[in-house]
Amino acid sequence: MPPDNEQKRPLEIELSFPVQTYDIDFAGIVSNIVYIRWLEDLRIALAAVYFPVQKMLENDVAPLLVKTAIEYKQPINIFDRPTGKIWMSQMKSLKWMMDAEIIVAGKVAAIAQQSGCFIELSTRKPVPIPAEFSQAYFANNS
Repeated sequence: MPPDNEQKRPLEIELSFPVQTYDIDFAGIVSNIVYIRWLEDLRIALAAVYFPVQKMLENDVAPLLVKTAIEYKQPINIFDRPTGKIWMSQMKSLKWMMDAEIIVAGKVAAIAQQSGCFIELSTRKPVPIPAEFSQAYFANNS
């Protein structure tokens, strides 16, 4: 996690997540599937700011998630108040990569990395990352 005086990472978004009773597994900690949902919530929030679903549909494109990797650092319990951060760590002409952290009480509970591409909805084939989205990334990463 960067110090408070450091600049935000490219396209960084932050959300707080309530831990629900149904998020807890039989061991009494947040289930690993919940982290996947939180990552989805973070990606949706990032898209809402930088390339909303409405614009994706107007352009006949959608992001396609290709890979997710999560490293769990410490368990999250029912009374914890996790915060998630996600940012665009890499963008090429066809491929994007996002990094994320789930933080509890100032400590990193999990780190994740996701990668993907954009596809044309009508053909289901990969297409270049939409200009509006890549421009936002490169404007924030210079």
